[in-house]
Amino acid sequence: MNYNEQSKNSIFNIQHSALKSPLLNAKGISHDFDYPLFNNINLTLNPKETIAIIGMSGCGKSTLLNIFCSLLQPNVGDVYFKDKNIFQLSQKEMLELRRDDFGIIFQAHYLFRGFSADENLKIAEFLSGNKIDDDLIEALNIKHVISQGIGELSGGQQQRLSIARVLTKKPKIIFADEPTGNLDQDTAKEVMNVLFDYVSKQNAGMILVTHDKEIAFSCDKVYKLVDQTLEQIK
Repeated sequence: MNYNEQSKNSIFNIQHSALKSPLLNAKGISHDFDYPLFNNINLTLNPKETIAIIGMSGCGKSTLLNIFCSLLQPNVGDVYFKDKNIFQLSQKEMLELRRDDFGIIFQAHYLFRGFSADENLKIAEFLSGNKIDDDLIEALNIKHVISQGIGELSGGQQQRLSIARVLTKKPKIIFADEPTGNLDQDTAKEVMNVLFDYVSKQNAGMILVTHDKEIAFSCDKVYKLVDQTLEQIK
């Protein structure tokens, strides 16, 4: 085997290994507020994988998602991103993780209301160093409102803008809490196709919480949070 062949094989092995290593690994997660929410939850997210979590309102789905994405430290358990325990990171490392690697789509959009849609995207562009993707704006059907103020946008347009802002920074994992909650059925499917396409092309992963079973079962895996446990149903 010559040097070039060895180099190609080394690169292939590195890339193959990266694809095999989990993006996120949650171990033994338990949490409660005034009452127990869930106990001993384990979940692994791999590159190019999408996971949906469903369950009754108030069962703790959003709380679990907040733990996975670093916003809430669990009472018990650990969450690893690329083999690093995220709750043992320094404050600086945690901020870098949320800025560079984690993309969080909230139910509330948290857009800058004093700015236009375009200015909201440019803030994401500035913070991430990534150019705004015109194809992404087209796919999310918000190009025609890009110069409008946030207050002039419908709830669905604000939702799609918030998704565009998250994807602009090229996160390794998307955490989405009811990402299609403000959208009609056809638009919801278009938006989910954009998210699935991103995950596939960027070797990323996605964990989403939804009440929409059709959207949930379009993901690679589906879990139901019931009786304080996470049960895989797909």
